Parts: sequence; C-alpha cells; structure tokens
Amino acid sequence: MPLSRAKVSVEDRGYQFGDGVYEVLRARRGRILFWREHHHRLEENARAIGISLVYPPAKWEQILNTAFRKSGFSEARIYVQLTRGVAPRAHGFPTRIRSTVLATVRRHQPLARTVRTRGVAVITVDDQRWGRCDLKTINLLPNVLAKQQARMKKVFEAVFIHAGRVMEGATSNLFAVVDQILVTPSLAPNLLPGITRDQILQLAREASWVVQEREILRDELYKAQEVFLTGTTIDLLPVVKVDGRKIGDGRPGSRVQQLDRLYQDLIHGPSRRARE
Repeated sequence: MPLSRAKVSVEDRGYQFGDGVYEVLRARRGRILFWREHHHRLEENARAIGISLVYPPAKWEQILNTAFRKSGFSEARIYVQLTRGVAPRAHGFPTRIRSTVLATVRRHQPLARTVRTRGVAVITVDDQRWGRCDLKTINLLPNVLAKQQARMKKVFEAVFIHAGRVMEGATSNLFAVVDQILVTPSLAPNLLPGITRDQILQLAREASWVVQEREILRDELYKAQEVFLTGTTIDLLPVVKVDGRKIGDGRPGSRVQQLDRLYQDLIHGPSRRARE
C-alpha cells in the first residue's frame, strides 16, 4: 500500500519502548543485494532480544521482492523493522503477542559523484550509547544526536570514540590505512558487524592486502594515510578530514579508490565500470 496509508498501533512496543530491531537493504535490477547476510543478521538480532521473526526466510524474501517490484523503482532502499508487537504498556514481555513486521521501499539516491571524488569531513564524538551496539536495534537516540552534531558542524559523519578508541560512525563503519596496512576496529559488543564492512574485508583479503581488525586510537586515526566509511547506502566513502585535521594529502587515496572499484564490480558487475 502507499506509505501514507500504513498504520501501526500507538501501543506497539516499538513506539513505546524502542523494543525492536531493523535492517536497511539495497535493491537493484530486480534483486536485493546481500539478502542472506542481512536476513542472518536480522535473525540473530531478533533472537538476541527474544522476538519472533514471524516468517521463514523464503517468505521474507518473497515479501520484500514483491514490495520492491511494486514500487517501480530501478534502485531502492528497503527498510525492515521488527518489533515485539502490540500490548498494553508494561516493561515485562507480554504473553501471547505477535511481532509487528514493517517494510518500506523508497527510491535510492546514490551520493553525488563529486562527494566521492572529493571525500568528506567527519568529527569525533564521545560514545554515549548502550553496551550492545552489535545489535541493530531501533534505540537510536545517541546516533541521532551524534548525526545532528555532525550536521551542525557541516560535516558528513560523527565517529564514536570510547576511552580514546575509535568505534564506528553514527551510521557507518570505519576503516583506515595505517603504515600501509588496512585496519578497522575489531568486532565487539559496542560495534555493529556491518554487511558492507564484511564485504570490504573479504575483497581486501582476496586482493592479498595486509588487513588487521584491531583497536584504533583517535591519535592514530589523525595520522592515518587514508580513512574511509562503509555502509549499505554509501558504499565506500573517502574521509579527507577528521576534526578539521587533514588526512594524508587531503584527497581520497589510492587504496580506497581501488577497493571502491572492486566493490562496485561486486554489486553492479564489471560491465558498468567499463561503460563509464
């Protein structure tokens, strides 16, 4: 149905408590990118907080593909939200409750080419989120506040720092090239296991790069040769300034450009790059 006609009860626990999980997916040319990986993460997150997935994997895929097809968009952004369901407001889990499933489809607008070729600036902010950021829950107020700080500073992203250590962006994962080694923070309860992050790690290892998943200190980030962000809706995005400090020579580096070409070939196919 049109998004304007969709309705959810005011007693839905997602609205009352933020009691739910979500995924953001990309779809193009009739298929959802990395569907299995996204579904696996949704399943793991729902299980971690005790919510039923309602449908088997094949049914989920059918629902989302049908929504994508009916949207008429050639390239789309699909948002999936799963909450515990509707019940009178009480903190404990209600019994005999059915999960609420919501999926919306919007046209995907890729970032302008000039943004990618010039790179973006980011700021660092103190990490004030809860301790299980590995779960993709709908409790996103700290991320919203961090993103607003970035907007007020007229930069693209806010990067969370915990005890001097780099975590991730408010809406992205982060990589850096340090001493010619590709590094990214190790997975932990305060870091989301990003789908694009995993694909980039795999591509880099297949290209025989030296890759490390380890702690990155803020001072080390300032001195990195290259920095870039990854995410479902941004792909790979070069960072040329952190807290007003120039990264490298202030231009996107060769490593991120090479990885971006590999990633674009993965999601679009080599023929597209040949045409461009």
